[in-house]
Amino acid sequence: MAKQKWTATDVPAQDGRTAIVTGANTGIGFEAAKVLAARGATVVLGVRDLAKGEAACHRIKADHPGADVRVQRLDLSSLDSVRKAADELRASHSQIDLLINNAGVMYTPKQTTSDGFELQFGTNHLGHFAFTGLLLDMLLPVPDSRVVTVSSAGHRIKARINFDDLQWERSYDRVAAYGQSKLANLLFTYQLQHRLSGNGKTIATAAHPGLSRTELTRHVPTMMHLPYKLLIEPFFSQDSHNGSLPTLRAATDPHALGGQYYGPSGIGEGKGAPTLVKSSAQSHDTELQRHLWTVSEELTGVKFPV
Repeated sequence: MAKQKWTATDVPAQDGRTAIVTGANTGIGFEAAKVLAARGATVVLGVRDLAKGEAACHRIKADHPGADVRVQRLDLSSLDSVRKAADELRASHSQIDLLINNAGVMYTPKQTTSDGFELQFGTNHLGHFAFTGLLLDMLLPVPDSRVVTVSSAGHRIKARINFDDLQWERSYDRVAAYGQSKLANLLFTYQLQHRLSGNGKTIATAAHPGLSRTELTRHVPTMMHLPYKLLIEPFFSQDSHNGSLPTLRAATDPHALGGQYYGPSGIGEGKGAPTLVKSSAQSHDTELQRHLWTVSEELTGVKFPV
């Protein structure tokens, strides 16, 4: 039976396993990478800024001498960077056990990626979609390999997949754009799990960190900033270590099943021990999942081996 009060001490030994964590130089990605390295995994920090990645690597090794931690440049807002990173990882590793799609941007002013995609959708969804597709065949033969994608409670807020204007060229609402990208993370996870269902070795899971105190909140809209700092953050949020636990549980809990979604157990899923949580009805719409998958393949040029 799955344990309820799950903590980092419940992460099983990861010796001999290779984990790639995107956005791992800070926040919940860094905390997840640190725990996995402490438990014996070879951990690759997928980061946009190599200097920050190297600093994060040194911090982990300082706490855990002997840990096998490496840095890989990865800019999810550039498909060229995604392809180059995937090629380099394929050349340097024989297999991948865990791919944790954690990196993301939130509530950014209107910007586009180098490929012309709206920044939040392009980074949070399309970049990870392409990265996963380019590496998935390195996970498929590996027993208990997993793709974990970090979504958000924001997948419920103003969230819809606006196929008529995916890149927000007509108008821009940064909260709705974030909601679209986080809904896309879940639609991707559930459709990937459907396609993996006959594989028997690899599963796709998802997680969300609740209200975690990380750099991600730096673009909170002005009208929300003061209430967030004075009320929400002190009473309803948690630190980045605890925010990383749903991701770690989705990645390592032996009881986890494909298609499951983990988040905090507290009121409103803002904080608390990680547990199974539910996502919106919209995220389980199989027609929507398939449509988004097809569009994502067209936009990225990446076809999956499942």
